[in-house]
Amino acid sequence: MSIPQELSDAQCEERIIIAKQKLGKRLVILGHHYQREEVFKHADYTGDSLKLSRQASQSGAEYIIFCGVHFMAEVADILSGPEQIAILPDLSAGCSMADMASLDKVEQAWQELSAMLNPDESITPITYINSAANLKAFCGRHGGIVCTSSNARKVLEWSFNQREKVLFFPDQHLGRNTGYAMGIPLEQMVVWDFDKPNGGLTREEIEAAKIILWDGFCSVHQQFQPEHIDQYRATYPAGKVISHPEAPFEVCQKSDAVGSTEFIIKTVQDSPVGSRWLVGTEINLVDRLAKQAEGKFVHYMAPVVCMCSTMYRIDPQHLLWVLENLVAGNVVNQIKVDPQDAEQARLALEQMLVVC
Repeated sequence: MSIPQELSDAQCEERIIIAKQKLGKRLVILGHHYQREEVFKHADYTGDSLKLSRQASQSGAEYIIFCGVHFMAEVADILSGPEQIAILPDLSAGCSMADMASLDKVEQAWQELSAMLNPDESITPITYINSAANLKAFCGRHGGIVCTSSNARKVLEWSFNQREKVLFFPDQHLGRNTGYAMGIPLEQMVVWDFDKPNGGLTREEIEAAKIILWDGFCSVHQQFQPEHIDQYRATYPAGKVISHPEAPFEVCQKSDAVGSTEFIIKTVQDSPVGSRWLVGTEINLVDRLAKQAEGKFVHYMAPVVCMCSTMYRIDPQHLLWVLENLVAGNVVNQIKVDPQDAEQARLALEQMLVVC
C-alpha cells in the first residue's frame, strides 16, 4: 500500500475518520502544538511532547501514532508499555536542534572534559527532551537528567545540588535563559563549540563556568530578533510580548513573559479581553492561538514565517497511509528504541519526573 499523495486533504480527511472508527480504542493519535491544522484536528491528545507521551502510555491503546518529530516518537516508545507500538507517519520528520548534538560529539566532549577535570564527579549532564534517545541514555549512564522547557529551572536546581557544573545540550538558549533567570551571570555560562578542540574553550573558562552550553539552537526560534519587539512596541505601546525560552537571550530579556508552549497558551487565553500579544514561537501554534483566544489580538513575532519544516512533513496523506495499513493489519514506520538505550534513557526521564 503506497502513500496516497494524489489525494486531496479533504479526501484524506474522510478516509482518516473511517480508519479511526475501525481501529477504535486500539489507536491513539498524538498531535504536537506545532503540527499543521489538517493533521492536528485528528489528534486524540494535543500538547507538548512529554505530556503527550505520558498520556499515550496511560491510554491502553495498542497503537500510538505521534504526529510530531522523531525524538517525540522515541519518548513515546520509551515510556509506553511493551505491548504498545509507537509510530511516526513520516520517518523524515526529524529535529534540526536534536541533530546538532550527536552521541559521538557529546562523548567526545565528555572525554575532552575528562582531560581537565573528572566530569562524573563535577558535571551533571542535562539533555533537553528535544534530543535523541541515545543522548537521554548518555545522561542516564552518567547520573544526569532530562528537562523540558517548563521544568528546566527545577532540573538545574537539582543538578547543582548533585555537582558544581552542568553540561546542557542541545539548546543553548534554553540553558542560558533559565540559568540567567536563576541569577547565574552570563560570564559563568560558556558555549561549547563541538567543532573545535575542547569546545573552543580554555581550561580557565571551563573551570570558572557553572553551565557549559552546547552550541545548538532551534531554527524556528532562532529567527526572532530584539528589533522585532522594538517595532511592535513602537506600533502597540500597550501590547505585551511573550516568548518561548528557545528564543535568543536578547529576545527573552525584552519580553514581558517567557515560558513553554503550554505557558504561552494559558497566559494569552487567561489575559483580559482586548489584550494584544506578540508571540515568539512556532507559527502553527500562534495561528491556532489567535483563533482560539477570543477577544484578544495575537501577532506572530517574525516578519517572515518560519514553521517547523520537519514536523510539516507529517501531512494527511502520510497519516492516512499509516492508519489504513493498521486497518489492514500492517504496522509501518514503527519507532523502536534500542532496549539498552531505552532502559538508560528511562533512568534520566524518571529522575526528571521525581524532581519535577
